[in-house]
Amino acid sequence: MSRIGRMPIAVPAGVTVDIAENNHVTVKGPKGTLERSLPTEMEIKLEGSEVIVTRPNDLKKMKSLHGLTRTLIHNMVVGVTEGYEKVLEVNGVGYRASKAGKTLTLNLGFSHPVEMVDPEGLESTVDGNKIIIKGIDKERVGQYAAEIRDKKRPEPYKGKGIKYADEVIRRKVGKTGKK
Repeated sequence: MSRIGRMPIAVPAGVTVDIAENNHVTVKGPKGTLERSLPTEMEIKLEGSEVIVTRPNDLKKMKSLHGLTRTLIHNMVVGVTEGYEKVLEVNGVGYRASKAGKTLTLNLGFSHPVEMVDPEGLESTVDGNKIIIKGIDKERVGQYAAEIRDKKRPEPYKGKGIKYADEVIRRKVGKTGKK
């Protein structure tokens, strides 16, 4: 039995979970509304203030979908109550990030500044050399953070580039002189 899939999802006060046909789940909370179509094979039930996910049989595909379905619903509940945030760091001489309206401008040593517009429902703020992305959808927050990081990934020699705040860059030794 899936250890994660077995656990019930506690629905806090102020959050409503609606389960329509074909497992179309809508979660409403203080921060907003999220909806998602989940695998139709799984059985999703709302019992009191808990959501319980069960699987029809023990095929390998069903086992893997069981934990996934439960985690997706849990992420939606956490998203509408607390929200998600990712922190990126800009490292390097002359590398800067600035914010004007919904436009994030990155100066990353290219001949031109890189401009990115915040997607709908996401908000980015700049604090010194840190970029903070906030939103209620975990997947979209992570995707936008990955797109920003892709503009200039950290390199292993000097560590210049955009990295996640909790990311550790494996450093390499540079070349040595002739003997």
